[in-house]
Amino acid sequence: MSTLARTSPAPSGKTFLSRLGLPKALLLGYLGLLLFMIGDGVEAGFIAPFLVDNGAGNETGAANIITVYGIAVMFASWLSGALSQLWGPRRVMVIGLAIWLLFDVAFLAVAVSSASYELMLITYGIRGFGYPLFAYSFLVWVTAAAPRARLGAAVGWYYFAFTGGLPTLGALVASFSTPVLGHLGTLWLSLAILAAGGIIAILGVRERTGSKSLAPEEVKPLKSLLSSVSLAWQRPKVGLGALARMINSTPQFGLFVFFPTIFADQIGFGEGAWLQLVAIMFGSCILFNLLSGIVSDKLGWRNTVFWFGSIGCAITFPLLYFVPVMLGKDYYWAALVDGILYGMSLAGWVPISALVPSMAPENKGGAMALLNLGAGASAFVGPALVGLLLVPIGPANLVLVFSGLYLFSALLVHFCKLPEDQEQHHETLEADEGTAALATNAV
Repeated sequence: MSTLARTSPAPSGKTFLSRLGLPKALLLGYLGLLLFMIGDGVEAGFIAPFLVDNGAGNETGAANIITVYGIAVMFASWLSGALSQLWGPRRVMVIGLAIWLLFDVAFLAVAVSSASYELMLITYGIRGFGYPLFAYSFLVWVTAAAPRARLGAAVGWYYFAFTGGLPTLGALVASFSTPVLGHLGTLWLSLAILAAGGIIAILGVRERTGSKSLAPEEVKPLKSLLSSVSLAWQRPKVGLGALARMINSTPQFGLFVFFPTIFADQIGFGEGAWLQLVAIMFGSCILFNLLSGIVSDKLGWRNTVFWFGSIGCAITFPLLYFVPVMLGKDYYWAALVDGILYGMSLAGWVPISALVPSMAPENKGGAMALLNLGAGASAFVGPALVGLLLVPIGPANLVLVFSGLYLFSALLVHFCKLPEDQEQHHETLEADEGTAALATNAV
């Protein structure tokens, strides 16, 4: 945070946005992120069968394409923080947007039209670098520029926009557009929505922090990139936080592998009811993402993640499985309640994106790079654990393993303490001080 941000006097009155913890100077960035993620999320519900019908051949071929995409997402998640530290978040966002637009056009206009599996593997896979470079770089911007006393709320607004677009509103757009435009037309529509969001965020946000390097001037490019890795042992608490962030999403990605069959077929809810449950579960997560960020600025970031995130998920995740299995299909309402509770608990993890970079204030970009790497890695660890353990130990024991991971994450989060001077500063800083700094820094 700049010296100006630490010393600017607080304004005499609070604005409506400041009361909500929404940084005014970043407002168009949040709007652009929401539109970007809507465009990204449109395809989520139908991309696998679309790939099969347009050159992938079968489900295995589609899975291979999506896997390559996922690998790109994981590495781009790390690069977003490392490159933002080096070049500034705005420039990395531009690169991410350009990659997505270029390779999405190539995917739709060339690979799909020619039904070429190889071209789809290349274009769709490389496109995976686009959204993390754009979206996670904006998260770095938020953590670097938002007022410290409202950082939890600012991060909560980020995840409100992120998850509001992917998958919630993205899937809603697809539900209306596919009957009219078809899958291919819907994908072109998603590209237009995504492009509009990217342009709004990049051109609309004038806050200066995001346009410059976050690393000290003497740091060389290679050193800056490597610092995001070496930070894990230079600042062990940051490494613990990144590991906890991976655990945060690991059961979530795992449940999508084996819960659908159990809920739809074994319990008897049916596919439609299962999809409704997922929508309600993540709908509650979206709502409480925002509330979690605001509450964490009062209760403390670490306390919120520990109790509501780690402990909350350790309790609600097994409930999500065992309650419907024990009660049966006549108690669908109970499954909905459990889904809402798990979604609320997932939202308890929001402040970790404020906590971890604050443990390395001299290298926030590097800390965010590790945090984003943890987020990206969970997309592989969750399904991998299901593949390794589901048959040998069965679904019930696998659910307990995931619950145990959440308990282990609580232990990790327990050690993620801010330095004493920063903790005191966080507790005493006036909320509007940073808001004034953002208004002064804006062009």
